Amino acid sequence: MRFIGLDIGSSSIKGAVLNLDSLTIESTARVACPEPIANLPSRHFELDPLAVVDAVEGVVVQLLNEFDDCAGIVSCTQMAGVVLTDAAGNPLTNYLSWRDQRVAEKHPSGEYSYYDLLQSRLGETVMQQLGHECKLGSSPSLLFWLAEQNCLPSDATPLMLGDFVWRRLCGAEPVTEYTNALGALNLQTRDWHREAFALLGIAELQWPRLCEAYQAVGALTVRGRRILCYPSVGDHQCALAGTMLRSGELSINASTGSQISLLATDYRVGDYQVRPYFDGQYLNTLTHLPAGRSLNVLVDLLTELARSQAITLADPWSYIAQAAAGAETDLTADLAFFAGPMGERGSIGNITVDNLHVGTLFRAAFQNMADNYRECSRRLSPQQQWSNLVLSGGLIQNCDVLRELIIGEFACPHRVCTTSEETLTGLLVLAMVASGRAGSVAAASAAV
Repeated sequence: MRFIGLDIGSSSIKGAVLNLDSLTIESTARVACPEPIANLPSRHFELDPLAVVDAVEGVVVQLLNEFDDCAGIVSCTQMAGVVLTDAAGNPLTNYLSWRDQRVAEKHPSGEYSYYDLLQSRLGETVMQQLGHECKLGSSPSLLFWLAEQNCLPSDATPLMLGDFVWRRLCGAEPVTEYTNALGALNLQTRDWHREAFALLGIAELQWPRLCEAYQAVGALTVRGRRILCYPSVGDHQCALAGTMLRSGELSINASTGSQISLLATDYRVGDYQVRPYFDGQYLNTLTHLPAGRSLNVLVDLLTELARSQAITLADPWSYIAQAAAGAETDLTADLAFFAGPMGERGSIGNITVDNLHVGTLFRAAFQNMADNYRECSRRLSPQQQWSNLVLSGGLIQNCDVLRELIIGEFACPHRVCTTSEETLTGLLVLAMVASGRAGSVAAASAAV
């Protein structure tokens, strides 16, 4: 039995054939995500949702040309953002992306931003119930901006991007899977947070039915064959399913961005974000931790002179890794160059004439990352309710010194996820459950 798995991402739309008999990922296909709408105001980020549908359909057709026995299609999608549709599923707006920052604009009153006003209306208790996920690019935040602009049709249906894709391709009823309801779900009730919607003036919208990941939402007919389609899930949760994350394991992922996560069986308030996970579980997490994006700031600084003379260094990272591995230093580095849980201002400190070198700088940077993970783990669970580390992401996989520093910081058993395709592997796990071959994500993870 084979499924198709689709990752409707921010930079590309990627698909793969998932073989449920051999538990392998077979042929893959990829197209670039459509370009954002041009000439918008500086903080606005929108995509043509119909162009995304066309791109997804193209990937599906390309993969179906390679085999005839597709039993279903599973997918994950970039979370947050929103597109409004009419009752027939036609778009009333572009897809307002999770990268859209318009809610940070000054409110017409001139005294505060739209987001400041949103936070004051909701209050801390409601923000907690939303998992601390009602952020700038969340669907409630963007819809609140539209409401304040008097641009919100009262009978429209708000959909996440993946939901819109299947609404159009299958013509099925509008639905949202729980992990994809980021920032709009009352985590105590596991239903849309209608009290929050009322406080924000968006209660009249026709919110879609919430559903589980394994309930088919419709069917796609290709060459006379009817293929069941399952709802899009959150890409973060899907990737963690692809690491085979289990209860009692602390997940640390580091690539361009970085997250630390711990599964929980019930909803608990804490100094962290809470996201719905599969099988009725929750994901306590801290995202947007300093990682590759911050390290690239240092690399860009160190290579600026070469670039100014049209010299491109072939591979600065190999030297960086070698130099950092052999370095010992009292230099300090704080990689919080971008806003996140660790702050929004970074620094390099304790500099002397002897200790500022490439190796010492990056050794200090990697140590800062390891320290951050340790601090964040205490936020997630002061009692250290885990027995094992799960390390994933290209940065951890490819940088020995960073991996060793993290392992040394925690001093507990660990495993390293070696696949570079955590998301597609997660879709394979979900396909196992959707097909009936496994009863839960935990059972499918054990099988895969």
